[in-house]
Amino acid sequence: ELRKREHDVHVITSLPWYKTHSVDSEWTGRLVRKHATSSGSITRLHPMTSAKKNNLVARALAFGMFSMISALAGVAQKRCDVILVMSPPLTLGMAGWLAALRHRAPLVLNIQDIHPEAAVATGSITNPKIISILEALESLSYKKADAITALSDDLRLNIASRIEHPDKVRVIPNFVDTDWIYPDSKFNNYRTSLGLTDEVVIMYAGNLGYSQPIEIVIDAARRLQHHQEIVFVINGEGSRRAELEAKAAGLENMRFVDFSSYEDLNEVLAAADIHLILLKPGLGTASVPSKLYSILAAGRPVLASVDTGTEIDLVVSRSGAGRSVSSNNNDLFVETLIALADDPVGRDAAGKAGRKFAEEWLSADSVAQSYDELFEELLFGVANKKKNFRRKL
Repeated sequence: ELRKREHDVHVITSLPWYKTHSVDSEWTGRLVRKHATSSGSITRLHPMTSAKKNNLVARALAFGMFSMISALAGVAQKRCDVILVMSPPLTLGMAGWLAALRHRAPLVLNIQDIHPEAAVATGSITNPKIISILEALESLSYKKADAITALSDDLRLNIASRIEHPDKVRVIPNFVDTDWIYPDSKFNNYRTSLGLTDEVVIMYAGNLGYSQPIEIVIDAARRLQHHQEIVFVINGEGSRRAELEAKAAGLENMRFVDFSSYEDLNEVLAAADIHLILLKPGLGTASVPSKLYSILAAGRPVLASVDTGTEIDLVVSRSGAGRSVSSNNNDLFVETLIALADDPVGRDAAGKAGRKFAEEWLSADSVAQSYDELFEELLFGVANKKKNFRRKL
């Protein structure tokens, strides 16, 4: 979409690694890979990751090393007019700043989750000295950015409260490819591979870490064992998977399955009757799981367990895409889940409402337009003043 607006886009990212915390076998053998694309180029760098998912020190060192080589790659780029950097990891803000200095270009910092707040809220980081260092790095990243984009108004207000110039923060959500993710029949190969037919499938698909209270799903499965028509599917990987599987041992109505390939995402989303979005209390203003947008595009209803009044709660409620209950309210969660499971007509209506919302507000075209206007404003002071300027990002 940016290419359609006459941008050249040069991407610096990692080699594929997230699924197993090691570089995928087809990408091993070289630390750096670069190739041209129709819109610019992609430079892939070794993530320097540790296979020990629970070793926070090793992961922090890996993020730091990756940010250093990313900064070098950004500095080595021949020409850039705008630098767009995503965080987390928090250290990439400084990598982007160095590239921006080299190219004398404005820096746009895109915040996916607010760190270290999110890590502190989940208990992942407890050392006061480390927290202070990370907070200082966060403040410096915000200060050096010419503009900051947040996924929701909650995140915008959170960031704005921490900086001297709150007006440089604006909301631009992640987009979802509404052509690639679309409503489809639930009776597909993925459902068949799980041995499921006409059951009501309740699915959580995503990371199994400290931010997601999967215990509420395990509790629901335990309470609903006598509802033979309801099956819970946990599709994901993460540092807590083994622990969670142990907690769910003996539950015949719950199964854990590995991530499917990205190419199969639409089929995975379609296979569920109800999708779950879960965040621990206190995380609603620091994180917005982007999988919500894919679920909406797939035309499936959502049951969210999140902080009341935060972005996910508001999106689900206002779009009509499902139901939202306060985080960690197990009784209300189960009650609402049963109501949705027993109402196929209501589920269908919620799915259609979510799809409509995704098409209107979350398309690649609308998000690209927002970034295009932001780049114009940073470069020329007023958006859309110079339509013929060809930018390199």
